[in-house]
Amino acid sequence: QVQLVESGGGLVQPGGSLRLSCAASGTTLGINAMGWYRQAPGKERELVATITSGGITNYADSVKGRFTISRDNAQNTVYLQMNSLKPEDTAVYYCAVSSYAYADNAADFASWGQGTQVTVSS
Repeated sequence: QVQLVESGGGLVQPGGSLRLSCAASGTTLGINAMGWYRQAPGKERELVATITSGGITNYADSVKGRFTISRDNAQNTVYLQMNSLKPEDTAVYYCAVSSYAYADNAADFASWGQGTQVTVSS
């Protein structure tokens, strides 16, 4: 079983930056793809970005050019650098891991973190 702990959320002004981290522990040997999802109040959970163990990335159109996903395989950690934040980025952000080499469907991710709140407001 994999445990995921996110950190780095908070309150930031529009145009600001935040960096989220997610550390995996437990049975990490089977981790392949890692990803970030988010859920805003009253909305469904949506994909933000994913990354394969080899570093291939995939982004939602709404965050392309502003967010960067990366990972440290030795530390079983995935990061999300968020720049030029907008009020519409406000949501609870969740990290997730998959045993699949490539995953962009929430159903492919077997383990999820507890979420970290990101609020973009002036």
